[in-house]
Amino acid sequence: MSQPDFWNDAEKARKVIAEANALKAWTEPWNRLSAKVNDLEELAELLQMEDDASLEEEWTREVDAVGADLETLELRNMLQGPEDRSDALITLHPGAGGTESQDWAEMLMRMYARWAEKHGFEVELLDRLDGEEAGIKSATLEIRGEYAYGYLKAERGVHRLVRISPFDSAGRRHTSFVSVFVYPVVEDDIEIEVRDEDIEMEVYRASGAGGQHVNKTSSAVRLRHLPSGIVVACQQERSQHKNRATAMKMLKAALYQKALEEQEAEKQKLESTKTDIGWGSQIRSYVFQPYTMVNDHRTELKVADVQKVMDGDLDAFIEAYLRQYGANHE
Repeated sequence: MSQPDFWNDAEKARKVIAEANALKAWTEPWNRLSAKVNDLEELAELLQMEDDASLEEEWTREVDAVGADLETLELRNMLQGPEDRSDALITLHPGAGGTESQDWAEMLMRMYARWAEKHGFEVELLDRLDGEEAGIKSATLEIRGEYAYGYLKAERGVHRLVRISPFDSAGRRHTSFVSVFVYPVVEDDIEIEVRDEDIEMEVYRASGAGGQHVNKTSSAVRLRHLPSGIVVACQQERSQHKNRATAMKMLKAALYQKALEEQEAEKQKLESTKTDIGWGSQIRSYVFQPYTMVNDHRTELKVADVQKVMDGDLDAFIEAYLRQYGANHE
């Protein structure tokens, strides 16, 4: 059964409005910046005619503001990949190391949630598998906001932690690894064929804090895409139907990303993020002891305040990545 004409017209109008808003997001900041530059030129002419300390102070202040606006616009110019404006899905998987690595995965999950909240993005926990003692065995976050994927794609890779483990009674220093994958959320108008016969569905009880809070019904859903082997899960909703719908969205996103990877295989754009979760494959190291340092091995950017980074202050790393690799680096 085909859609009625008014439905198709409304969908076309929605797409046109979205395209117009995307163009305005570029033209309006540029026009504001251009107007500020013109004002600065007029101020400079006044300063040449008369020596006014307060006017010179205003001119210096406005120059600094324009410089900051220009840097912001330049960074936005690096986010022109086909999916950069999309929402993002982040999945975290700890490497070998048991409880210590699982705790590290939970720390990273909190870090990304804090970063998103600081930028006014919406954060939803789609799936979480708790570790036996602490931390998580896996988790998936959806970050909703303009350019969420464009920014967060800089986080894709293996993250390494060095610290004295609170789970080691001997107080020894441990090294842990967590793999972070970032996918763009696929819009409904992007054609991704997922046949029912290619999906194997499993339902189970959602994990919780234990005791009376554990769900008594099997509302959680796990989907396995048989041709690709991709597995996704969702337990966020009480309704099995809603969890399946969300899991399907996650599966479509993963399949879309897989298709992009296959198209770009000759450029080897994603292969470095799919190495073993261990030594030599990390993109960033977080050292808590014997000193504090966060070191991005791709850009060589180093930040000494590790706690500030863990509280979601990731902008310097993201900007350094985008400036070095540009919008098209996937």
